[in-house]
Amino acid sequence: MSPRVSSAHGRADTGATRGLRLTRGVAATWWYTLSAVVFFEVMVVFIWAGALFEAGRGPATLFVVGVGGLVWTASTVPLLLDYRHRIDESTWARWPRLLVPLLVAAVFGGAAGVASGLWLIAILPLAQSVLLLNWPAGVRVRMLVAATMLLGAAWFVDARLTFAADPPGNWWLVGFFSTFMPAMTVVSLWWWDVLIAIDRARASEARLAATQERLRVATDVHDLQGHHLQVIALQLELAERLMSREPEAALEQLRAARASVDEARQGTRDLATRFRSVPLRDEIENAADLLRAAGTAVQTIVSPDADEAPDRVLAPIIRETTTNVLRHGGGVWAHLELARDKAGWRYRIANDTGGSEASRDGAGLEGIGRRVSDAGGTFEVRRDHGEFSVVVVVPSVTEGAA
Repeated sequence: MSPRVSSAHGRADTGATRGLRLTRGVAATWWYTLSAVVFFEVMVVFIWAGALFEAGRGPATLFVVGVGGLVWTASTVPLLLDYRHRIDESTWARWPRLLVPLLVAAVFGGAAGVASGLWLIAILPLAQSVLLLNWPAGVRVRMLVAATMLLGAAWFVDARLTFAADPPGNWWLVGFFSTFMPAMTVVSLWWWDVLIAIDRARASEARLAATQERLRVATDVHDLQGHHLQVIALQLELAERLMSREPEAALEQLRAARASVDEARQGTRDLATRFRSVPLRDEIENAADLLRAAGTAVQTIVSPDADEAPDRVLAPIIRETTTNVLRHGGGVWAHLELARDKAGWRYRIANDTGGSEASRDGAGLEGIGRRVSDAGGTFEVRRDHGEFSVVVVVPSVTEGAA
């Protein structure tokens, strides 16, 4: 029987976009968004140049509008990149970085407006660039409505005054795309904001699931140990009171206290066994589900007889390495595998590094190494070509490292 293979894709990013690693799907969506906005701008510039050429304007006007328009389009790219990496701060908190693109838009709008004699061309560049800033949602909508109304009025004025006698055949195309380009841009940015909000929710879900699991374990341990410690404290207090008057009764309380200690130890063992009793196949699927909730594309390969593997050794390792991927992984993909090996059972987990250096915090890996060593197995960490992997091999029968 061949190993079972399952895979799924998730998408995410993760807080302010600067603080999160974008998965491949989300990053691709951003570049589609940026490309769409730039395409709108380039298309409008060419429509302007075509309309002016059809209207018989000279080479100087075409040069100012065409070449200047391409320079203005290039100046909006830094604004878009800044929007992608925005954080919760004032719109003008980074004004030195915004000043040059806005000046380029204002200068180009003024020069193109004078050269062409069109208010529409004069207003649009600065209006478009200003809307690319990190405005609050309500402010952006109000500014969009105002900009659209202003551009619509400029379209009407230009049609009545500048081209009243003989408007170019594609003048309606110039007016329509110029007036509604800010709206198309804002819709693209809104879609990106929605995607980021969804991704934040997925990342929060993954962190919440891990926190709830820790809280459940902590609550069970607290309830168990708290009860026994309270009983032991009462038994020891009673033994202290009886020691001088009734030594035999005091001794009986000491024996009861010792029995309570044994019960507490056994209860702790039973609790640990209960958490360890999850089959390894389910442990890996749970790990995969947690990673998928964080937006990672996960593939699992599990041997059909995986439940025969030493779960006391491998189950904590699976949980620890999954946590490491959530904390330090690139968030694009992960691969989990559990299969028989010549030396016993081989567990491997690999993930992308997201182009960043591996974490220097090796406490978790050192703990895994000690656990594997105690079980008589081998432990290897590999870092190469943007991939980080942990490979653990343990004997089929171990001495039960706890």
